[in-house]
Amino acid sequence: MIAVAKRNIGGRVALDRDGVAAHTGAARPTVNHWHLHRDRFGFPEGFTHDDGEWFWLDDIEAFHAAHQATKKAELTEVDRSGSPTELVTSGGAAAILRYRSYRNLPDELLDLADDTEELADGRVRRFWYRRTVWDYADGRTGRQSTGRTPGTTTGPRKPHPYADDPRLRAAADLLAEAREAGRGRRGLGVELARRLGIPQRTAQRLLTVAEGGQPT
Repeated sequence: MIAVAKRNIGGRVALDRDGVAAHTGAARPTVNHWHLHRDRFGFPEGFTHDDGEWFWLDDIEAFHAAHQATKKAELTEVDRSGSPTELVTSGGAAAILRYRSYRNLPDELLDLADDTEELADGRVRRFWYRRTVWDYADGRTGRQSTGRTPGTTTGPRKPHPYADDPRLRAAADLLAEAREAGRGRRGLGVELARRLGIPQRTAQRLLTVAEGGQPT
């Protein structure tokens, strides 16, 4: 575990790069990227103290708030039409997110597919419920998804059938391994399916529940 480096210097709180990563929730390589391109991102200048590099906490908080606001402003408007339980392909998911091409779909969404189909040439076709895509889009902005088309009403979601599945431990361990290695979720469904000898669709659902999600 990385120890958070925080110091009180001259009456102000300062963080080193590991502290910045922990405070913002960003990966250490992301902090390095912000620092390398600080003219582009507006990342604060650091300073040297006791032969270490430090950043003022209040400067980091101001930068991160502005950075998050910019990211949200750049997000595409989501298409909320259609039934939440309708399955869509990658092209449909891209259209919901207003992306120009399915090739722009992020790895995180690819690993949340509700169903998959292996094609004759070995490629995998993915399917998502519209609600899954909406939930992903809402997660980018911190918005609480209703999980339904505007103007409709539904009862509370039932507990997911995998909620008490003992295989969740293997899913959680795999996610932890990926985080420690600085990897995203891409490919983890295939790996978990191989380890447990289960279908990829089941593996994807287990990973989602292990992350605290509630797949359909």
